[in-house]
Amino acid sequence: MQNSVRFILDNRIVEVDFSEFSGLKPTTTVLNYLRSLPGHKGVKEGCAEGDCGACTVVIAESGADGKLKYRSVDSCLVFLPMIHGKQIITVENLAVSDKQRKKLHPVQQQMVETNGSQCGYCTPGIVMSLFGIFKNHLKPSREVIQDALVGNLCRCTGYQPILEAAQKACTNDQTDQFSENEKVILSMLQEITSEKRTIEILTSTQRYFKPFMLTEAFRIRKENPEATIINGSTDMALRQTKKHELLSAIIDLSSVDELAFLREEPGCFVCGAGVTMEQLKQATADKLPAFHKILSVFGSLQIRNLATLGGNVCSASPIGDLLPSLIAYGAEVKLCSEKSERIIELEKFITGYRKTDIRKDELLTEISIPKYKRDTKVISYKVSRRKDLDISTVSAAFRLKVDNGNVAEIVIVYGGMAAMVKRALETEKFLKGKLWSRENIQMAMKILTNEFKPISDARSEAVFRTKVAENLLLKFYLETMNEVV
Repeated sequence: MQNSVRFILDNRIVEVDFSEFSGLKPTTTVLNYLRSLPGHKGVKEGCAEGDCGACTVVIAESGADGKLKYRSVDSCLVFLPMIHGKQIITVENLAVSDKQRKKLHPVQQQMVETNGSQCGYCTPGIVMSLFGIFKNHLKPSREVIQDALVGNLCRCTGYQPILEAAQKACTNDQTDQFSENEKVILSMLQEITSEKRTIEILTSTQRYFKPFMLTEAFRIRKENPEATIINGSTDMALRQTKKHELLSAIIDLSSVDELAFLREEPGCFVCGAGVTMEQLKQATADKLPAFHKILSVFGSLQIRNLATLGGNVCSASPIGDLLPSLIAYGAEVKLCSEKSERIIELEKFITGYRKTDIRKDELLTEISIPKYKRDTKVISYKVSRRKDLDISTVSAAFRLKVDNGNVAEIVIVYGGMAAMVKRALETEKFLKGKLWSRENIQMAMKILTNEFKPISDARSEAVFRTKVAENLLLKFYLETMNEVV
């Protein structure tokens, strides 16, 4: 066991020891750690919940191709041990000294030339998002740039100068000091990550376990059944930053590479529980269009770069964006422990409000999503106040197969309508075997009204949710009425 973490900051390896004298907790966020340092005040706290992007930093780590891969993330959602074996890049690292003067990085220079900064509070986070684009895209489209900036709020500029800065910065040779120093950084990262001993941080109030092997994760889970399990921590971090809870025991799976895989099999797609939302978004555009559609409006790029499929499923949120789509597809989950393995339908895995059927010695290891032929339609919808970076008011997903004009198979799933994501079983029962027609849909909408008793809350009144649910069923019919045979 080791009780400290190591990472690269300012081109050198930094070791953090969580002794009683360090003043740091294992759940200290990267944001708060950086702001405790004298030379990294550029990272700002605007919301502490991943909404504003003022705290955006970029993480670099070794990729499967032997090169560095760069991800922009919200540092307010990242616990310090999660960056073990990675490089943290902040706005202070972008400019370099050249003959006793500062030479701005191309993204900084273009922000200056396009007048992309006004009040300046959000500027460091925006610059880091632009840096993430710079390292991942050559001549990016406007859509790519907009997507990368969804997680950065700016009330001054109207974004147009920032968009121009991104387009101009990413049109030329993207060599910078980071690419020139890549081999050195990779060597330093290798020095850190070659050590695979489980990190176990014990303080007077907290226990934090960070395994690197799945077998170790199973052992720790068995010995600490009440511990909170995290991977991306985009949900769990809010319990500390917003609700001020003390997370007394944590099992951090973010470095268990065995959980971060995507595999296509003859009858399904298999996703490791540790796959990030952004990885899924990139992989599902053509293969799982309904799933990709929801991922395209899931949080921001910074959040998708952290959040994992397994974490989203295990949160069992009644307004979770992905659960309706996964249930409509008929997804299954694999639950494993040291000595057992079982596969169950995702629909049965969710047992109540934020409750699942996971046992105290189990971990969710993978999710399998069935493939369908072209005669089966799967479509998903999300209704929210904002298109981007917003929680669902109501979400829905449908699966339909029509044979000779009649409904041979239908699955109707809603989020935001009950204490858990739930199928409209009575509506399905009514429609099955009947003609796929406007008349039957109108009757089904009346049945649907009585299947759910949604609540009124800050996002919506119950009557609005009910009407939206009805209209989404009608919308699904109108979009499929001429496509099914």
